[in-house]
Amino acid sequence: MADFTAGAIHALPTRPRSSTGNPEIDERIKQLIESWDAGKSSDLIREMVITALKMGHDDLSVADLKLFSRSLKELRYAARVFAPYAQQKKVVVFGSARIQPNEPSYIAAEDFARKMQQHGYMSITGGGDGIMGAAQRGAGREHSFGLNIRLPFEQRANETIDGDPKLINFNYFFTRKLNFLKETHAVAVFPGGFGTLDEGFEVLTLMQTGKARILPYVMVDRPGGGYWETWRSFLTDCLLKQGLISKDDFHLFKITQDVDAAVAEILKFYKNYHSYRWVSHRMVIRLQQKKLTEAAITHLNETFGDILQSGSIIQTVALPEEQNEPDLLALPRIVFTPHRTNFGRLRLLINAVNDADVVA
Repeated sequence: MADFTAGAIHALPTRPRSSTGNPEIDERIKQLIESWDAGKSSDLIREMVITALKMGHDDLSVADLKLFSRSLKELRYAARVFAPYAQQKKVVVFGSARIQPNEPSYIAAEDFARKMQQHGYMSITGGGDGIMGAAQRGAGREHSFGLNIRLPFEQRANETIDGDPKLINFNYFFTRKLNFLKETHAVAVFPGGFGTLDEGFEVLTLMQTGKARILPYVMVDRPGGGYWETWRSFLTDCLLKQGLISKDDFHLFKITQDVDAAVAEILKFYKNYHSYRWVSHRMVIRLQQKKLTEAAITHLNETFGDILQSGSIIQTVALPEEQNEPDLLALPRIVFTPHRTNFGRLRLLINAVNDADVVA
């Protein structure tokens, strides 16, 4: 799975080695990690061990220590479950646990997940009933992940994913939501309550602020339904009119009542676009083995010159800073330096890349 922050993790500054402040303890930690054979990650493992030891001197409450410990365990376990499927595309499906099997939204979610599975996508849901159960029923147990949350009511694993090793139980919403976004290649949101809106808004917020990579994001309503159009009216009347969001933010999502249109929106996103990352202030967009024509590059510069902080959009080979992603080095890419303030326009740029003429 690609870095869900689009390179922000890779770009974290290299700091001097952490130390406990006690050379003898530092040496014992070093020997412990060497004997454990942590491989290429030994420096990071060492930092985590030192951080854990420092907590012991920080006079933290037992509640805080339990929170940190449990969170790390949940993140580690989830990473192990997802690891064998790192090369498999996935779509996360959000929606109400209270939707019944005879309701149009349930039928639409099941149909959506089935069609996405036919295109090679696995489905990730919250593991419960309603829309979540519909999506996993459509995708099938073999092609499903369930990220269940322990609640005193309502949330239990649906019959499709119950007992499967790809069902992960979380104690905290924040570790669960991190895994939704970290592991997915697309987002589909069906009607739901507070939880659904929370999950959906968080993804939009992270894309809008550049803290997570841009993904195809579809909001699917039942045929003839007005749930998402009412939501969009709220954004327009209460947020946009007060200047709290911009018009370009609306490019980050697509609303539809047509399952086939939702599927097509996701598939088109990866037509030629592969992924992107940041290298300092430069944005590097990797392509799916199809270089753009010179005329296409010229058109991108003419159309998206307003988002450039300096220079122009160029087509090039991998930058030296990308050597830590060897599997992607052979892909063609375009590189430019944008203002990192308008990710709605960057979403349109990805669309334009997918529509651009390629070298035969």
